[in-house]
Amino acid sequence: MKAKERMAIPRQKPKELSVEERITNFNEIVSGFDDQTAKLEAERCLQCKKPGCVQGCPLHNDIPAFIRLLREDKIEDAYWTIRKTSSMPAVCSRVCPQEFQCEGSCIRGKKGEPVAIGLLERYVVDWMVDRNKNLMEPCALPTGQKVAIVGSGPAGMTVAYNLAHKGIKCTIYDNLPVLGGMLSVGIPPFRLPRYIIKAEFDALKSCGVDIIDEVTIGKDKTLQDLKDEGYGAVFVGVGAHESRKLGIPGEDLEGVLHGVDYLRDVNLGKDVDLGQRVVVVGGGNVAIDVARTALRLGSKDVFILYRRTRKEMPASEAEIHHMEEEGVRVEFLAAPVAIHGEKGRLRKIECVRMELGEPDESGRRRPVPIDGSNFFIEADAVVAAISQRVDPTVAKGVDIKRTPWGTFDVNPETLQTSVPWIFAGGDDVLGPQTVAKAAFHGRVASESIAKFLNGEL
Repeated sequence: MKAKERMAIPRQKPKELSVEERITNFNEIVSGFDDQTAKLEAERCLQCKKPGCVQGCPLHNDIPAFIRLLREDKIEDAYWTIRKTSSMPAVCSRVCPQEFQCEGSCIRGKKGEPVAIGLLERYVVDWMVDRNKNLMEPCALPTGQKVAIVGSGPAGMTVAYNLAHKGIKCTIYDNLPVLGGMLSVGIPPFRLPRYIIKAEFDALKSCGVDIIDEVTIGKDKTLQDLKDEGYGAVFVGVGAHESRKLGIPGEDLEGVLHGVDYLRDVNLGKDVDLGQRVVVVGGGNVAIDVARTALRLGSKDVFILYRRTRKEMPASEAEIHHMEEEGVRVEFLAAPVAIHGEKGRLRKIECVRMELGEPDESGRRRPVPIDGSNFFIEADAVVAAISQRVDPTVAKGVDIKRTPWGTFDVNPETLQTSVPWIFAGGDDVLGPQTVAKAAFHGRVASESIAKFLNGEL
């Protein structure tokens, strides 16, 4: 097919559940491509000589190669091409914000819509699963070395996968009763079905990875305890599970919650009733996940307060689109200044109108309050979803260097901390980031840990 013909093919759309079907349950919304649609979308790839998509992908997957193999009906080869750099393509293809990563760097996006790289990656993985193909490389013979991994999120999972395939015995410690970190307690099932996460851990267990849940490192035992138990190295990837506060009067009233706490409780099966009128503060994926979850659990009037405009929202476009379809309203250019209540319970939230000023350090125009523009919104619940941070408890008892932001100060090339046998990655180093960036850190850390154990680092 000639380049001109490829350019004429429109971006293909996956099948999705209708709003009426999905709003009352947590079933996965996007079905993915069928064979015909996947082949047609793959034909849109221009096979660039200098593919920006590879650089845009935090894992640097060889995207043109796997798409070319897909076009040639070599699906298994396409899968193993992805697997060279990605340990969890079934996860990344579903939850990574591709428009800010691989697809955002696709040359076709300069004058139209980029190639649907995430959906093509998902198609390749789903094709393998549907045909019961082997999804991982053979396990390696044990070397006698062992490593402790603190946190079972994407960074820790990737470290365990890579080291287990080098014959290094891994034990994952997690303080939650479920595995997967934010994948399980921070992302709703309608975006990431739980059977996918389970499959990842089944694969790890089959390679001899031990998993110990409901143990809090820094409380039940320390990092030094792990070292004393004979682990040659420790990787810390606990994730950013601690919500940032709004920092306004009334935040301690009953009915005021925080985004990741709410999602964690819901995903762990707790009964959390927000009432009918719910205000969510924030513009990222967590805020949208909270709003869409509240709708599915019975809240009728759910809307988001965001201090900038739709253009500046950091959430992925797909999530914003689905949110709008489902009836979540957004009050743009508005920010909370106080929460008012009676007898210890919130009754309304006081807000102020904003206007956009000069760009800030993020490159987005800074929101500036408009004097005298205060207004009130009655609410049964207010959920703050403005950001998260790493809980410092994990490093209790160990003198380890941190940055001013509370993250671990590491060698950027090796992810080794100031304590030579401790490595860290993912949100613990970057702050809240994407699954792919955490997985990339897991890959880098696993290589460094293997060198450290062998006296090469």
